[in-house]
Amino acid sequence: MTLPPNSLSITIVRADRRTLPVQVADSIRAAIDRGELEPDTRLPSTRALSDELGLARAVAEQAYEQLVAEGWLDARRGSGTYVREVPHAVRSRRTVHRTRQSPPPAERISLRPGTPWTPPSASDAWKRAWRDVGGSPPPGDYPDPAGSLELRIRIADLLGRARGLHTTADSIVVTTGSIHGLDLVLGALSARTDIEHVVALENPGYRAAAALAVHRGWSVHDVPVDQEGLVVEELESIPHETPAVYVTPSHQYPTGGLMPIGRRRALADWARVTGSTIIEDDYDSEFRYGIAPLPTVTELVPDRAVYLGTVSKTLGAGIRLGWMVAPPSMVERITETRRAIGDFPSVPIQQAMASLLRDGEWDRSVRSARRIYRARDRVVAAALARFGELRGVGAGLHSVLILDHTVARAVASACAARGVDLPTLEHSTRSPTTDGGVVIGYGSVGDNEFVYAVKVLVEALETVLPS
Repeated sequence: MTLPPNSLSITIVRADRRTLPVQVADSIRAAIDRGELEPDTRLPSTRALSDELGLARAVAEQAYEQLVAEGWLDARRGSGTYVREVPHAVRSRRTVHRTRQSPPPAERISLRPGTPWTPPSASDAWKRAWRDVGGSPPPGDYPDPAGSLELRIRIADLLGRARGLHTTADSIVVTTGSIHGLDLVLGALSARTDIEHVVALENPGYRAAAALAVHRGWSVHDVPVDQEGLVVEELESIPHETPAVYVTPSHQYPTGGLMPIGRRRALADWARVTGSTIIEDDYDSEFRYGIAPLPTVTELVPDRAVYLGTVSKTLGAGIRLGWMVAPPSMVERITETRRAIGDFPSVPIQQAMASLLRDGEWDRSVRSARRIYRARDRVVAAALARFGELRGVGAGLHSVLILDHTVARAVASACAARGVDLPTLEHSTRSPTTDGGVVIGYGSVGDNEFVYAVKVLVEALETVLPS
């Protein structure tokens, strides 16, 4: 059967964003899919169709060519263009009911830790940094896998004055953040085939670190923490060699414990004796409100430690840039691997970060955020101290109220019912622990949200806890 040109229901809308050939093809495709054009039906010639529609013949030709390429039509030499046998699309019988009158769900307040405060508008230094990047020619070659020399020099200077960690650009590798750094370290340590790949992790601890280790094929051994962070003595009970231990000594994540100098030295001594590598994640040490940060563990044992840092808690979680400080032999292995697999740091982001460090923007951002966090830290301490032991007060972007596991769950549930999402320590726990609790993250909420959330939390505690 051959169709006359006017039998095709094709409507051309000149104001349509779609091109004319696309409009023609869409109409024919839809007719075939609806079953209006049966298989083996001969379509009008491109000349006849274009005359009927008042279009250039090239429009019809392009539409037919597209449908032939997609398998809707069959162009038979000397005979014409025919509809092919195409299975009809299966239509779902499920009816989606839409209630237009339903109001949108109320916005919830999240006290999840780890997300920082960021200024509501871009600073002059931020704008200037990206103008500098925009004025540079596009990078035509692959960059140094360790990171640009200028940025590594500025990071070394930052670590020296902000953390008392004395290092050089040669010991620094630029990463996309702490987890990327951890991945690079575990990859480098995996080259050792004489030992079982076991990493000791704090429990409760950073679940993303545990997930990465397992993904890398490492076994994870949980080590308990107390109010002073990882319990170093428990490392002796691990029934095999432990090539790596991952710790957050400056503000244990998530319980907030500060590892004192004696325990830091004990951890350093353990690494020297066992030949293990300490992976020190210093994720938010910039924020202390009573005392200066303690010396890094890496400073105590630089040949047996890797230091991980990030700007995610200072300049913004969406800026995927961090660094590691590692022994020279590990830096060499990591840069060789990165070059081999094409894992190069982004040139524009490095240029912008070097500009921000050079311009003093990192320091200004830390000072601004520190004022906000200090005030909120004091509010949390004043409001919650009467309910139990508080950990992590005086540092970081969150605190923890130690509670019985059952009580913590009940408090979190009561808060959730009033629009406040409050994590419990169980979210960061992999194996059973004695202590439970709720984690109060206050970095990313607005002032009014913060006041409301604390009020809701206090009322939930008053309701759940026995009087």
